[in-house]
Amino acid sequence: MPQSIGVHPPNPRPKKIAVVGGGSTYTPELIDGFARLRDTLPIGELVLVDPAADRLELVGGLARRIFAKQGHPGKIVTTSDLDAGVEGADAVLLQLRVGGQAARQRDETWPLECGCVGQETTGAGGLAKALRTVPVVLDIAERVRRASPDAWIIDFTNPVGIVTRALLQAGHKAVGLCNVAIGLQRKFADLLQVAPAEVHLDHIGLNHLTWELGVRLGGPAGENVLPKLLAEHGDTIADDLRLPRQVLDRLGVVPSYYLRYFYAHDEVVRELATKPSRAAEVAAMERELLTMYGDPALDEKPELLAKRGGAFYSEAAVDLAASLLGNGGSPVQVVNTRNNKTLPFLADDAVIEVPARVDRDGAVPLPVPELDPLYAGLIAHVTAYEDLALEAALRGGRDRVFRALLAHPLVGQYEYADGLTDRLIEHNREHLAWA
Repeated sequence: MPQSIGVHPPNPRPKKIAVVGGGSTYTPELIDGFARLRDTLPIGELVLVDPAADRLELVGGLARRIFAKQGHPGKIVTTSDLDAGVEGADAVLLQLRVGGQAARQRDETWPLECGCVGQETTGAGGLAKALRTVPVVLDIAERVRRASPDAWIIDFTNPVGIVTRALLQAGHKAVGLCNVAIGLQRKFADLLQVAPAEVHLDHIGLNHLTWELGVRLGGPAGENVLPKLLAEHGDTIADDLRLPRQVLDRLGVVPSYYLRYFYAHDEVVRELATKPSRAAEVAAMERELLTMYGDPALDEKPELLAKRGGAFYSEAAVDLAASLLGNGGSPVQVVNTRNNKTLPFLADDAVIEVPARVDRDGAVPLPVPELDPLYAGLIAHVTAYEDLALEAALRGGRDRVFRALLAHPLVGQYEYADGLTDRLIEHNREHLAWA
């Protein structure tokens, strides 16, 4: 990844964008953003790539109707041929789920058998997803490199930090993207009754392990209104995070809602053991959404999609793609990119999630304040796990899986790690070439 950001004139040429995993029920959210923000990112051709032809037909049909209703001149193409779909692309968005919702359902349930949290992006379930996903994403990226060597890869596929690190380590032009930061920005803007563009977050950490250390008005150097937010709206924010108000008051920061898995692990495990999994909820929602997508009268994203997850993903994706492709976009965006001494206690090649300056040379993190050991310690701990998780994903082997699980702060005991290793391999054998 280049170390500096250059100055480039705007590039108004309509772009070819490919979406791998284009049959996802997320996709109409993305399509709506492309349509509404076409001045930010002019698109001549949008290719939806997915091996599931039945889903692709439904999603593609709705995508074309959304473009038509909003007067977007771009062409939407659907294909199951990855190589043809990404050929000549300016940017390729990755939003795939290896194993589908069935694999997610397993990720969220078998860890509970060992008394550990079952979640699709962190803990043992998150490791299972990484092991299934990294080899597939690297194969896709190599094919993108052959077909379109100058294309940027924007990764929205979880676990974003590990996947992005795998891409960067293999020399790909890649930036990771998550919707947590933009979701909090929009929430805070609403509470403050200002435009979202006025809100800048001091958002620091790893993907799904971040804290808002400040909320600034007007830009990175603006007034920090986080104390005011917590004083006036702390109950609302705490309720959204499902954490006690006093936790926010004692810390003086806003943790990502994923921090609840760390700060209230045992409480979460008890909850998960007594209710349907989120995967089951999402699977039911997806069936309903796909039925709706098949309605030829539907020409806008349905309200139900907001409950599916991924809120504001489209705005973040359009903004990032526009900046990387030289079409403007916000100069500072929260992304997943190489650390490069930003957090001095991590290796340069670690992938962190922070505000960065973005243009067609890539993403360069902004300087961040020195971190309290309370946050730095957990970041370092989870980064060590991610190192081992990536090694297991690339090289396989039971011992490597065990080491990654033993290193994870949500596991950490050899008896748990041993039992989880056996379960992970058993439930994912079809996706693990070495197993």
